[in-house]
Parts: sequence; structure tokens; C-alpha cells
Amino acid sequence: MHFKPYNIFIMQSKFLLKFLTIALLIFSFGANAQHEEHEGSPEQVDIKSEIKKDIDHHIQDSHSFVFTVDKENGKYYGFPLPVILWDNGLQVFMSSKFHHGETVAENNGNHYKLYHNKIYKTDAEGTIDLDDHHHPANVKPLDFSITKNVFMIIATGLLMLWLFGGMAKSFKQGPIVKGAGRFFEPIIVYIRDEIAIPNIGVNKYKKYMPFLLTVFFFVWFLNLFGLTPLGVNVTGNITITLALALITFLITQFSGNANYWKHIFWMPGVPVLMKIILAPIELLGVFIKPFALMIRLYANIMAGHIVLYSLIGLIFVFQNWIGSGLTFMLSFAISLIELLVALLQAYIFTMLSALYFGFAVEEHEHEEAH
Repeated sequence: MHFKPYNIFIMQSKFLLKFLTIALLIFSFGANAQHEEHEGSPEQVDIKSEIKKDIDHHIQDSHSFVFTVDKENGKYYGFPLPVILWDNGLQVFMSSKFHHGETVAENNGNHYKLYHNKIYKTDAEGTIDLDDHHHPANVKPLDFSITKNVFMIIATGLLMLWLFGGMAKSFKQGPIVKGAGRFFEPIIVYIRDEIAIPNIGVNKYKKYMPFLLTVFFFVWFLNLFGLTPLGVNVTGNITITLALALITFLITQFSGNANYWKHIFWMPGVPVLMKIILAPIELLGVFIKPFALMIRLYANIMAGHIVLYSLIGLIFVFQNWIGSGLTFMLSFAISLIELLVALLQAYIFTMLSALYFGFAVEEHEHEEAH
């Protein structure tokens, strides 16, 4: 196959972009875990605990957006986010008052402290009382803060509005889309022709297309952001996948026709005794389907982040050219696989959602009988 110089340049540019992304990720991780002690020293054990802390910090949500940390000088590079609490009234302040959990935040005479990334009401000294199970006994105000995950959700939503809004304006000028829309248009057509129509039906797929397109690109973009040095793990947060699965569940149930509910509670063409036995099982399956959606997306993304960060952490554990070099190459290979997983998980979530919608609106012209 003959490649034009332009195509070769594009391929090289894509490879360089992927390489630089992984290098930046390792650099940002190294800024959090850098040590100069030799292997085998007591400090070598500390670096492993530091790596574990950095992994925990990456996969958890936070009230500030931190890119990297200079632990030697105690400097955090990032920006604070708004803290919005309901505690006998609305309490609004910036997360910089917590100084990354090191100080007590005071607002309108109330004192709050970050404890394991959760905000508790306390006194001026920041006292946290623990119960017999070592859980905080302090009052926990209702938290509506703009956390790191919420910030990325808003940013991704605005990105999608800008991107697809531009595509809509481009179509008004002619039948051929311009700019980045040339890349996304075939994906939209594929979702319509290969996911929506075959699973829902040519007569009913249109009203579900907005949701299917939104959830596909939303999950895909957030998965890709999770592989950048930004250090976000939105789709690896079970509350986010729960919300997405819940939306699919509600759309499915409200779309269900008489045939859908009949096949759950009183399956046609089945003996009465079997109907009584199968009805609870079918009803349980109604809730198992969205649960599987939630767990599949959460577990795959979370596992990918933990594996990738663990491999990057091994670079600083080995501290030699052979071990660190091999670990770097393995991390790079896993990162390329994670790019595929990011797209694959978005595809699976969209495909299964369309399949559930198809079950709900399927019409049966003839009664099944044996």
C-alpha cells in the first residue's frame, strides 16, 4: 500500500502526540513521588506508600483542581473550586480556605474541615470526633460543591455544545460539514445506522438518538480526559456511572409498551406455573440490566487507571535503566490499549442502552404460542 508524505506526517504526528501525553503523565506523577534515596533504604518503603497515596488521590474526587505538587516546598499547582454547603443556610466560599485539607475553613462564623475528601463541621481547632468504628461523628452539611469531577462534567458539556453546535451551523451553510465535524460525522452516522436502527427500529429510533449520541460522546470524552495529565477520573467514579445507568433505566421503563410489561409479568405462550416462577426473575432482570451498565463502565475505567498509575509508580521504585525502561515501555503500551478501552466502553454503554430501549418499544404482531 502506497502512503503519501502527508499521510506519513499525520501518522507520525499522532504517534508523537500519544508519546508526549504519556511523558507528561509520568512527569506529573513524578513531581508527586520524586525521591533521591537509593533502593533498599528505609526511604524506599516510603516511596511505595507515597505512590499508593498518589494513586488514591488520582482516583478520588476533590474540592480543588491540582495538577501537580512540589512536596519539598509545599507548593500546589492548580486552582481552587467553589465550595457550596447548606448548613442552616447557604455557605459559599472557595476551597483555597482549606489549603488542601491542612487548615480549618471559617465562613460566617462556622468552621469546616476536610477529612478524607469530605467536609465536616468542626470547631476553630478542627477537631474531628470518631465513633467506635473510627467514622467521623461530626455533623456533615449538605455538600453541593463544584468538585473536580463536577468541573470536568461541566467542561465536557460545554465542549460538546461548542463542537456539535458548530456542526449544526455548518450544515446550514451546505450539505458538507466543515472543520472537526468531518471527523465526528461518520461516528454519528455509525451510531444511527449500526446501533440505533438495528436495535430500536427504523420507525422509533429518532426520539432516542439525542440521548444515545450524548451518552456516547460524553463517556468517550471523559474517558479520554482521564488519560491526560489533568488527572481526572470521572467515569471511574461509581456515582457518575450510577447516574448514567439510572437515566437509561428511567427512559427504558417510561418507554415500555404493553408488550414489554406483559413479557415481564405474564409471558405469553408459557404455562401458568412457569409464568408465576419466571415473573420475579424477569422483574429482577429489569434492575440487573442498569446495574450491569453501572458496574461495567466503573470497573473497567477504575481498573485501567489503577493499573496504569501502578506501572508508572514502578518506574520510581526500580530507579535503574533496565527496570524503569521496561516499565516505561509497558506503561506506554497499556496507555495505547486504554485509548481503545475509552472508545470501547462508550460504544458498549451506548449499544446496551439502545438494546434496552428496543426491548421496551418492540411490537409483537402475533401472540407467541407453542
